[in-house]
Amino acid sequence: MIEKCVLSWSGGKDSILSLRELQQNNSYEVVSLLTTITEGYNRISMHGVRTILLERQAESLGIRLHQVYIPKDANNETYEKSMIEALSIYPALGVKTIAFGDVFLEDVKAYRENLIARTQLQSVYPIWKKDTAQLMKDFLNSGYKSVIVCIDTEKLPESFLGKTIDKRVIDSLPDGVDPGGEHGEFHTFVYHGPGFQQPVNYSTGIIERRGQFGFCDLTPND
Repeated sequence: MIEKCVLSWSGGKDSILSLRELQQNNSYEVVSLLTTITEGYNRISMHGVRTILLERQAESLGIRLHQVYIPKDANNETYEKSMIEALSIYPALGVKTIAFGDVFLEDVKAYRENLIARTQLQSVYPIWKKDTAQLMKDFLNSGYKSVIVCIDTEKLPESFLGKTIDKRVIDSLPDGVDPGGEHGEFHTFVYHGPGFQQPVNYSTGIIERRGQFGFCDLTPND
């Protein structure tokens, strides 16, 4: 029996790999992509991608997008309240499960499990403990296309911002940087690949620093 599932969605590589895993498993039907958006900015809270690109991504994938708005600089209490409220609609829709794209950060997984325990859902982790080098190899070999939109400047130079990820980029990562950016070294936006009806076309815009993080703005190509 196929179970309905909502997927926590950043628009990046871990999200798309989790989606692929859930769909290939044949045990889950992903009915919604759940993304937190920063109020007043209309950007994904995680890495600042514009919501219009997120909406076009979900449209291309053919999956409903559920945007959860949170204030700028929201604390954990505010975030958790917003998430619990957003998730409260799903049991009545026959959804029992939420999936997350975490790979190996135990503290993050524990935080999510404690949060979801306060809802009527259960959590699953489709790519948990998978080798990140192999994940990235599978990601590229499968034909997914992604661009680096956010970096930790203490771990990567700004020259990586705006780069489309390929084998050459992965091979050029500094020593100690996880090939999947699983320690927060970089974040991505996936714009094409299996499951997409058409690419999400964009242009790279300004690059800016906010604290130790660097961001590359993406603008839609209309």
